[in-house]
Amino acid sequence: MITLKDLAKELKLSVSTVSKALNDSYEISEATREKVKKLARKKNYKPNKAAVSLRKNKTKTIGVIIPNILNPFFGRLLHNIEKGASKYDYNIITCISNESLEKEKKSLELLDGSVDGILIAVAKETQTLNDASHLKEVVDNKVPVVMFDRFIDSIKCDKVITDDYKAVYDATNHFLREGRRHIVLLNSLSGLNVGKLRVNGYVDAIKQSVVYKERPKVVEIANDDLVDVNLAEYIRKEKTVDAIIAIDNTLGAVALNVLKNQGKKIPDEVSVIGFSSKHIIVFTDPKLSTIAQQSRKMAKESLRRLIDRIEKKKNKESKTIIIKSKLEHRETTKQT
Repeated sequence: MITLKDLAKELKLSVSTVSKALNDSYEISEATREKVKKLARKKNYKPNKAAVSLRKNKTKTIGVIIPNILNPFFGRLLHNIEKGASKYDYNIITCISNESLEKEKKSLELLDGSVDGILIAVAKETQTLNDASHLKEVVDNKVPVVMFDRFIDSIKCDKVITDDYKAVYDATNHFLREGRRHIVLLNSLSGLNVGKLRVNGYVDAIKQSVVYKERPKVVEIANDDLVDVNLAEYIRKEKTVDAIIAIDNTLGAVALNVLKNQGKKIPDEVSVIGFSSKHIIVFTDPKLSTIAQQSRKMAKESLRRLIDRIEKKKNKESKTIIIKSKLEHRETTKQT
């Protein structure tokens, strides 16, 4: 394998000069840089990444911790993070907490010293137990951390989140403009900050309406093997329901199927809005209207902020970046 020393010897230059030329240092003339790069290409020179990491005290690796790989949203986020990291010449190590606080702690222990920074969407158990001591320790040790989607308010680090509150607030107001008067919110995200924000958006829109007479109805639905049975039972009892907002990736599609099985006309009798991206649409008939989560934008912004922190391009003040979502109308809502 050709080395920097070999290139330097053949070119009759110092190893330092060759290294600087390959890294486009302003200290080296353009002619010398081109001559060095030409020989490097000819000899198929590849830098020793381990040696570079040691010299720079960097691993060029990012740790990514996600709570659920089976959730399509997190799957897409991970895909986009990996693609983006490659463009920055970073590798990723992925850990899955499976919504467990203990696994999240072990993931951080595993990544300690092996990565330059960490991207994390915290586990459900971390939020419900309100235990963030392990995350505080990492941040206090000056490891760059960016939280995405799910976050802990008390941890001082950059956060990249969806405008969960406004997304559901706007969706509820759309139903009010449709003339809906019995709007139900299906919630399977109890204990999570994203769930609380979405519920608050719905509740506030209902309370602020001057024409809506019903109280807000938030129905807790466990997204498990019995989700369709439980939802069918609820809709069978609540015959006046004329609009449904489902606040996770699959509940909207499940609700749509349940309504169809009960003979409801959509959207004439009942309108439905889901909270997901386009992946679910191909499995729905009629095509589900959704609040689209911008996984690509979230991944891009999270990665950019983390690398800026790693490479010390940002000041010390942490920021929360809010990614705007979009209500995409299809066949389960009426245009207003």
